[in-house]
Amino acid sequence: MRRGNVIAGRILQLVPTLFIAIVVLFVLVRTLPGGPGLAALGDRATDEATARIEAAYGTDQTLISQFCMFVGQLAHGDLGVSYALKVPVLQLVAERLPVTLMLSLMGAFLAMLIAVPLSLLAALRRDQFADLVLRGLFQVGLSMPTFYIGIIMLTFVAAQLRWFPVGGFGKGLVDNLYHLFLPALALSYNFAAVLFRNLRSSIIQVMSSDFVIFATARGLPRFVVLYHHVLRNALISTVTLFGLNIGTLIGGAVVTETVFAIPGVGRLMIDSIFARDYPVIQGLMLVLTLVVSLVFLMTDIIQGMLDPRIEK
Repeated sequence: MRRGNVIAGRILQLVPTLFIAIVVLFVLVRTLPGGPGLAALGDRATDEATARIEAAYGTDQTLISQFCMFVGQLAHGDLGVSYALKVPVLQLVAERLPVTLMLSLMGAFLAMLIAVPLSLLAALRRDQFADLVLRGLFQVGLSMPTFYIGIIMLTFVAAQLRWFPVGGFGKGLVDNLYHLFLPALALSYNFAAVLFRNLRSSIIQVMSSDFVIFATARGLPRFVVLYHHVLRNALISTVTLFGLNIGTLIGGAVVTETVFAIPGVGRLMIDSIFARDYPVIQGLMLVLTLVVSLVFLMTDIIQGMLDPRIEK
């Protein structure tokens, strides 16, 4: 019952969070230099033609009027119509967002798959050769941006070795996973480095705790001590870090999509910014904000499962 109350409270907290996000996104989008009329006409822009396009889009009205119109559409589940593509924003989100989410989930899964066993190995071999090598490799991951890692993998693994496609998206689940594996691996490297450093430190700290020493003294098998006592408690801070960095991971996925020519929200977002396509920018950012907020909610739930004291 207590857990249900905690979850309900977290869900209620999403309401003001999303409202603040709506206001901030709306204002930030309107602060971009230029406007949809100027972006559409380019060098052919005249004051009369620009004003005519602005009037057609309703961007010549006051910010308050535009915001009320946007909120009214949003209340009816309508994110508007793209200025440039003349397509409902909901349709664009439905087409592009699943690709980005699949890439982000694969990147997160690979990051955990890499970080958890290697951090445990490094903690058990503290200051030994394996620990030093792993720390050095992940330090490289922390110092390199995601897009640069993607370019390196794209050049050597895809273009030269031809182990994976150089870009694009597949047809069918298996083919999609095959096309997304290399981008997801590039996306996961930096994230795995962050998780590795945190989890390694947490494991070392937990292993010196009294309850772990007592469990070892009782003669419990080493696997039981490591899994049920050490790793379970060490993962609490890592789950928190995972949730806090999920926004960065999705942001990295947007950049990675551009490098690997993946038809997700990344290229659509960049093109919409240059075109000053306000409805698309607002719709994509709002949906991504909702996704990140839901991940935070799941993080709180998982933390409560790992440590019931958090829910009290």
